Amino acid sequence: MKYLCLIYYDEKTMENMSKGEWDRICEAALVYEEELRTNGHLIAAQALQPVQTATTLRVRSGKVSMTDGPFAETKEQLGGIFLIRARDLNEAIQVASRIPPAVLGSVEVRPIRELTADSSVQAM
Repeated sequence: MKYLCLIYYDEKTMENMSKGEWDRICEAALVYEEELRTNGHLIAAQALQPVQTATTLRVRSGKVSMTDGPFAETKEQLGGIFLIRARDLNEAIQVASRIPPAVLGSVEVRPIRELTADSSVQAM
């Protein structure tokens, strides 16, 4: 199965870290990314620009409205993602628990729902 690991942390915490501290987390993330790629777990991984660079779109009645900034004001912001393969949720949690930036906040692990042209969308 595929799982999306959403990495959240308070950007203020990151901003208050020394360059050396941040560089160590980034280096550890790159090393872990390579480990996941080598063992076949990694599909994709990306860091995100700061939340102030976000643009939120809403489409209502065929009209698009845009707002600068994130969808919601929160204590922690989405900082990056890992898209992984895992046998099941337990393995996905084990993989996600070792993502280095998790020490700054949290990692949400969510299974991917595969949609096809002939599949019906299940009620949420």
